Amino acid sequence: MEIVDGPYGLRFIKIESCQVFLGEDKGAWVYASERPRHRVNLPSYLILESPITESQYAEILGDKNQSDEIKDMITNDDVDKICEILSSHYEDEVRRPTQSEWEAAKPMLILPCGWTELLADEATGNHRGAPLDGRPRIGEMIGPMSGHRVSQSAHPSREGVYACVNTPGDRPLPKVGFRIVISPKREGEVPRVPNNANLSSNIKSELFWTTIVGIIPSFTIPILRGFSSYAIDGWANLLFGGLCAGFVTGAFWRPKRPTWALDSDGEIIQMKD
Repeated sequence: MEIVDGPYGLRFIKIESCQVFLGEDKGAWVYASERPRHRVNLPSYLILESPITESQYAEILGDKNQSDEIKDMITNDDVDKICEILSSHYEDEVRRPTQSEWEAAKPMLILPCGWTELLADEATGNHRGAPLDGRPRIGEMIGPMSGHRVSQSAHPSREGVYACVNTPGDRPLPKVGFRIVISPKREGEVPRVPNNANLSSNIKSELFWTTIVGIIPSFTIPILRGFSSYAIDGWANLLFGGLCAGFVTGAFWRPKRPTWALDSDGEIIQMKD
């Protein structure tokens, strides 16, 4: 692990260029907010080993504070002000880490139990439209949700256990802090995960699997048990029951969905298993 010392006593970890996967490729409906799975290409960047402390925060603003506790009760505007000041020391972009940058560095990061860390990305409903080059995902949400950010929350008592949550960044909250990254500025059009799913393909798949795991067994079971006449007389009930069974199984299992990535030429592709 390479440590790079920065101004104001900031301690950075250097992360070499890498690739990191985000999201889920599981097809069940309960994973809808975590799809689609995608691979993000990250350039080499610097990330703070731990969130900014009260003393570091005060020194950057030209104030004094001797506390080494993590700085909380901050907002998006407060973070932007800190990043603007630090930008004078670097040619690269200074900001909070994106979800992909945080995940790539996770084994080396410090986030105390019970603390939450605001990231750069807006809190969206899923990964459709997510950048594939590690840029922040911002400017998409409107209204009250525009101030919310994707965050990493540490387990209250188990070290190294984190959950990805949505946290308001437009009002100060206790035990909610931030760290910064120094990342190369990206130029050009943002390569993104496709915004829209293949609706017709999904409908065909759902009809197929509802028939296989729901409707067909619903009619087959009474026939195998010797109630062949009910399969005819009670077809409406059996059809309804099969549809319900198929609907329920869809909540927990469906075939894997595509994983999106960039190829060596920077083109967006579907990865094969």
